[in-house]
Amino acid sequence: MRWARQAVAVNGMPVDDGALPGLQRIGLVRSVRAPQFDGITFHEVLCKSALNKVPNAAALPFRYTVNGYRGCSHACRYCFARPTHEYLDFNPGTDFDTQVVVKTNVAAVLRHELRRPSWRRETVALGTNTDPYQRAEGRYALMPGIIGALAASGTPLSILTKGTLLRRDLPLIAEAAQQVPVSVAVSLAVGDPELHRDVESGTPTPQARLALITAIRAAGLDCHVMVAPVLPQLTDSGEHLDQLLGQIAAAGATGVTVFGLHLRGSTRGWFMCWLARAHPELVSRYRELYRRGPYLPPSYREMLRERVAPLIAKYRLAGDHRPAPPETEAALVPVQATLF
Repeated sequence: MRWARQAVAVNGMPVDDGALPGLQRIGLVRSVRAPQFDGITFHEVLCKSALNKVPNAAALPFRYTVNGYRGCSHACRYCFARPTHEYLDFNPGTDFDTQVVVKTNVAAVLRHELRRPSWRRETVALGTNTDPYQRAEGRYALMPGIIGALAASGTPLSILTKGTLLRRDLPLIAEAAQQVPVSVAVSLAVGDPELHRDVESGTPTPQARLALITAIRAAGLDCHVMVAPVLPQLTDSGEHLDQLLGQIAAAGATGVTVFGLHLRGSTRGWFMCWLARAHPELVSRYRELYRRGPYLPPSYREMLRERVAPLIAKYRLAGDHRPAPPETEAALVPVQATLF
């Protein structure tokens, strides 16, 4: 069995640190650590379903999602999905970054679901919760099976990622695009290398993601870019946005979406604790901006819109106008929503 010597729990029975009740509920097979993934534990589970129906999705370009992983080693301080780890009895902070749930049978379950006579071949979005090309994908390789199953069934798909491992699957994605509509998007919002290391410590560098955009375009695919979330007082200056959008355009992107940070649930506390350590001078400003809820106030969103709109025009990054996913809809800057 793969990584058998690194197993810390097998068939749900703890060897050392054991399995939390939340993991037992979702079909834990075993928990694994490996030297090349220092500090990360992978919890292999057998999922009962693969397709997730998006609630209240009438205005969205997709009604279904597939997520092969829960938790994410990209460790983005601002990740909106952090609270979902609490359902597994993990904390939304370091546990979200280091306790990664792997649905090892997700492709097989998906193929079964796609064969149902009731399946209407509606667009399925990949990467809406945690990143499908995070580091674990290099070992578990869930995405080729997922992409292949969707394409073979005639189901359109979209992919959003920060992970340069997507390069591995470009031939498969290009082949799928010959069979069904396929949309690919890269997330890149922090151009400053030092800030990137602090706020997105587990992700590929900005330069690596710019190279990924170029590779996607070279494969004959369009590539949208999510310049999100924009962090107030950290990445929202005209200079930063001008430089970043210029680099994105030079890499060959066909469109961008820009919107500001929103802080919901336990993500807010995790992010604010980091901000207090790294940028204590900004804490009061953030408290003021988010005093009414998780979204930035209309005045800030309008300021950002006015700052970004001329840059999108300057670099010809308008692309296609597309609706936003549910996590971001209320916070979008109404300039160009091009996420799939």
